[in-house]
Amino acid sequence: MKAAVVTEFGAHPRYLDVEEPAPRRAHEVVADVLGAAISPRVRSQAAGSHYTSTDELPLIPGLDGVGRTPDGSLRYFILPDATKGAMAERTVVDLRRSVALPPDADPVPLAAAMNPAMSSWVALRRRARMQPGQSVLVLGASGNAGGLAVQVARRLGAGRVVAVSRDSYRLDDSGADVVVELGDADALARAASDVDVVLDYLWGRPTADALRAVIPGRARDDQPLTWVQIGSVAGAESPIPSAALRAVDLRLIGSGQGSVSTEAIVDELSELAVEVAGGAFVTDARAVPLSDVERAWDEVATTRDRLVLVP
Repeated sequence: MKAAVVTEFGAHPRYLDVEEPAPRRAHEVVADVLGAAISPRVRSQAAGSHYTSTDELPLIPGLDGVGRTPDGSLRYFILPDATKGAMAERTVVDLRRSVALPPDADPVPLAAAMNPAMSSWVALRRRARMQPGQSVLVLGASGNAGGLAVQVARRLGAGRVVAVSRDSYRLDDSGADVVVELGDADALARAASDVDVVLDYLWGRPTADALRAVIPGRARDDQPLTWVQIGSVAGAESPIPSAALRAVDLRLIGSGQGSVSTEAIVDELSELAVEVAGGAFVTDARAVPLSDVERAWDEVATTRDRLVLVP
């Protein structure tokens, strides 16, 4: 069997021969992988830099995907943090960590959209507990996950959505009510004066700067502001101003593996999969042969397309 294999952290996965996978527990089956996206989460797994990473090598990356199980059904699956991931011709799937998909669904857009859409879907439903009509600000809205977060917030009933990005020119057709250039403190303060939830995909210095802009501009200091840390593309640490925690009713939380249980995430998959399969969200998905994984690994940095490895 062929797979993308990491033999050294920091190096590209290579297209190599590996042993066939085999189920070892009840509820496990071997599925033919039809699509596995190269996401930032998977790249950090392959680099050994994610907070859940171990030092185990060799490693087949890929934590989720779309596959066909022996009974012929099409399923979206989530894998545990293990060394035998989804970027292979076949992988072991625990049926309890998967959901059935419509039999005629296209695996590529599903593989592309499920993981990034899940980040905001779970954050809003399980962590922020957003109520219909509340306003949501997405910090880092021009990335794949951030762009989908704008759409997800709208789909879940947000009354107003603010999109913030360094590349705000990319957000003209994002579906946001307001688009703000990252670094424009005055515009950000005005846009966030009555925001209820912030989905933060940046962290680092941009988050600290955003808080310094947002906090003084709040229309009501006692209006709760739930700031959900999801990604850290701008830095793993942020110098949060202490006054932000005292001056307003700020709730600073995170959403990810650990803060949301696997069971809770799986509970959300069926409804999200129906939305994605039904075309509720727009994402630029492009299939790349698994054999081209090394080239695709480089291309991710230069394209807005969501690259999906296919057999």
